[in-house]
This record gives sequence, structure tokens and C-alpha cells, in this order.
Amino acid sequence: MYADQETVRRILTESGDTWAVVGLSGNTARAAYGVAGVLQRFGKRVVPVHPKAETVHGEKGYATLADVPFPVDVVDVFVNSQLAGKVADEAVEIGAKAVWFQLDVVDVSAYERTRDAGLEMVMDRCPAIEIPKLG
Repeated sequence: MYADQETVRRILTESGDTWAVVGLSGNTARAAYGVAGVLQRFGKRVVPVHPKAETVHGEKGYATLADVPFPVDVVDVFVNSQLAGKVADEAVEIGAKAVWFQLDVVDVSAYERTRDAGLEMVMDRCPAIEIPKLG
């Protein structure tokens, strides 16, 4: 319902290749770490955004989206649903083109606000699952 296949395709192929991954740290056991690696293998620049601001997958990390000193195309959100709306609002503020809420991250109000602001959005899906389907 919150991720038609055409929107998924557009975000993965047309929205740009700089992806801020919010919640990405150096913890290799976390899903964000593995998904970021898949995104890199498919040509995306992954920008870690986490309070620790760690370098992950060879990319310098930043504590917040506002700290990233260059344009971000897509904001991939790996925080829990209660925090995700704030991140979506920050994505709008920094001028991102799209927001992607990971599996089990659902905030209908944030989805509506983000879409109303003119951004593409996918909710409750994983780009690491979707991107290989594109061929």
C-alpha cells in the first residue's frame, strides 16, 4: 500500500545515488550494515548517519542528517517507527528527493507529510530485497 512497484523502481534508479542511511553504525550484526553493503555493490554512495558518526563501509559518518555537508538524494531509515517521522521531516528539510522506511518501520502520518512535501516515499520495504529484482 505504501510502496507501489513504480515508486520503488524510481527511487532505486532515478532519484540519485547518494543514500544517507540513518541508523547505520559499524555494528556488523545490524541489518543496516548489511543493507548498506548491498546498496554499495549496486553503485550507491552510502552515507552513515548515527549519533556515533562512525566511518562505515569506507564512508565518513555524520551524527545527524543536517551535518552531512553535501546533497543527499535518498534517506534510508533504520530507526524504530516512533523516531522515523522526525527523520522523514529532517529529510524534507535537507532537500532529499526520497525517503525509504525499512521493513517494519511504519508511520502513516510521516508518509503523508513526506509525500505532501513532494518527496517520493516507500515504507515497510527493503532496498536490498528490491534492487536485485530490477535486473
